Amino acid sequence: MNFSNIRRLAFVAIASLGLAACGINSVPAAEETAKAKWADVEAAFQSRANLLGNLGEIASSASDREGQILTDVIEARAKATSIQVSADDLNDPAKMEQFQAAQGELSKGLGRLMVNVEQYPTLKSNDNFLMLQGQVEGIENKIRISVRDYNEAVRVYNTTIRTFPDTIGANLIHGAEPLVPYTSVTEGAEVAEQLDLGPDS
Repeated sequence: MNFSNIRRLAFVAIASLGLAACGINSVPAAEETAKAKWADVEAAFQSRANLLGNLGEIASSASDREGQILTDVIEARAKATSIQVSADDLNDPAKMEQFQAAQGELSKGLGRLMVNVEQYPTLKSNDNFLMLQGQVEGIENKIRISVRDYNEAVRVYNTTIRTFPDTIGANLIHGAEPLVPYTSVTEGAEVAEQLDLGPDS
């Protein structure tokens, strides 16, 4: 092997390493991870929506007092399930905000419903209600974990496309755009609902 071939081989090796370090593979890998985590978020929200119909059916028999709250929850559920954000929409802040707002309203209504039904001893002793309440609590926890994992995947992806040398491949080859993290906070969540535990309850 002569010196010219060795030099060519060295140049190819250095160029390959340079391209590998420029986000050729890391950018799409990080994006696909974030999209997979978003699918987990959607699945968790869908599981919650599926449970709410059963929970509402049991709660509606407790008292007329829940009527408006139950109506609010059903309407919020319909709105939340009608707004879909696909993996291709994850870089659209307006669509993400719309989805987050709908899910936040559903969380708020569900919280009000759960606080109100806690005041009814016959409902609290209903095995079906207790089972569904436990499932809703489990789903809420799953939602929190899924959102946390999605936001971490978005953070990794957004950092990857903004840092050197990956930013070269991200911008020149992939045309990468930052993804939007899930930032919804239920309005009023910092204030606990007040229970009316007076003698009439």
